[in-house]
Amino acid sequence: MENWSLVSICVLFGLTARWAVSLNSYSGAGKPPMFGDYEAQRHWQEVTYNLPVHEWYFNTTDNNLNYWGLDYPPLTAYHSLLCAHDHGFDFCWVLVADLLIYIPAVVLYSFYLSEGSNKKKVCTVLCILLYPGLILIDYGHFQYNSISLGLALWGVVVLGLGWDVLGSLAFVLSLNYKQMELYHSLPFFCYLLGKCFKQGLAGRGLFLLVKIAVTVLVTFALCWLPFLSDPGQILQVVHRLFPVGRGLFEDKVANTWCSLNVLIKIKTILSTDTQLYISLTTTLLAILPSSIKLLMKPTLWQFKLALVNSSLAFFLFSFQVHEKSILLPALPVCLLLNDLPLPAIWFLQASTFSMLPLFLKDGLLVPYVVTSLAFLFFSIYLLSALEHCSEDKLRLGPYRRLLICMPRMDLGRFYFSITAMAGLSFMSVALAPPAQLPDLFPLLVSVFSYLHFLGLLLYFNIVQIAEPPQSVRKNQKKSN
Repeated sequence: MENWSLVSICVLFGLTARWAVSLNSYSGAGKPPMFGDYEAQRHWQEVTYNLPVHEWYFNTTDNNLNYWGLDYPPLTAYHSLLCAHDHGFDFCWVLVADLLIYIPAVVLYSFYLSEGSNKKKVCTVLCILLYPGLILIDYGHFQYNSISLGLALWGVVVLGLGWDVLGSLAFVLSLNYKQMELYHSLPFFCYLLGKCFKQGLAGRGLFLLVKIAVTVLVTFALCWLPFLSDPGQILQVVHRLFPVGRGLFEDKVANTWCSLNVLIKIKTILSTDTQLYISLTTTLLAILPSSIKLLMKPTLWQFKLALVNSSLAFFLFSFQVHEKSILLPALPVCLLLNDLPLPAIWFLQASTFSMLPLFLKDGLLVPYVVTSLAFLFFSIYLLSALEHCSEDKLRLGPYRRLLICMPRMDLGRFYFSITAMAGLSFMSVALAPPAQLPDLFPLLVSVFSYLHFLGLLLYFNIVQIAEPPQSVRKNQKKSN
């Protein structure tokens, strides 16, 4: 009973942080003609409420797709229609989504699928709920990422509890809410297929595979039902979901292509088709080792690490990446806060920092500083992160030799990294860039964050390939 009282306090604390951020500015406030994401959400409600379904994704006289046209899957459209019936449209809908979907999944994961004492599990709940990146984007910039991420987390939770069909259902729903959940799709596929192989495709494994396949197909069919009568409708929705013509990347995103573009003008010298093929190839190559390992050994530990490695590889190498997409690898990294506190905190802090130019554009400097400091303090203190930085506790195993040529992950570099983030944040606000380099500070933020992500991608891959410690292996045997 005491534990659940503490959990209630943690949830209340997380909700208070969300409410406080929502009192600040938001995306595009007072910036015509396009305004920002808050206007996009309002416009989608307008479209879904006033137009028939078959016009939602088409450019018509009543639906100008150049003005925040719908570019998310059907569940987002249905959600917009639901919100449209509440004429007091505000941030309360985001809070409701958190309370119904994301927060319960965080609590259940922390208590049933993470190791440690009950006190440590409560601390994990608080730290995940205080992750500033998601709070600032959903309640400051204004989006509904907690729905897609929450559904994906429900998929992880129920799969971890052994309910494979329900896990498949939850993930398909998340994918039909935001197509960026494709970042997590291969680990879900490999984990479930690996379990089918493990049970034997001549017996129970085949039955499980059929159940999962039927669940996926039926769920997709129900989500897309209003569009299935006309193939043209389906093609148009797909075209809106994957706008290839928008280019390799937008703004100063902390991925490979934006960073490389500083030296080689990729978007200028390569055609769009070539950019697409190169990004697809490099993404698949980056994901391959992690996916093969998970397919061969479908355990919860491998699954969590594969989710990190897959989503981070997508962010670093795939086509048409936005800065907000870093929230996709941030979710599974949050699930490692209890196991690998220092690398997880390091990544989550860097992921929030990588979106600094967006926060400054939205007038969210104060919430950015306060939430970042709060997360850093609570996570380091409550999870004893500074005590888990030896090579053994970082779980590099026999593969530590692979990092000889790489910077070592130690407290000195962690402190330097955090100090550099603070310094770049200060310069971005206080200093004017040279006239000939107007994007200097956003670019520095992007490249600095990219170096963190690339190094941590290598680290998490090494941890996944290495055997987990004895305590994790015992837990896997219990859960499997």
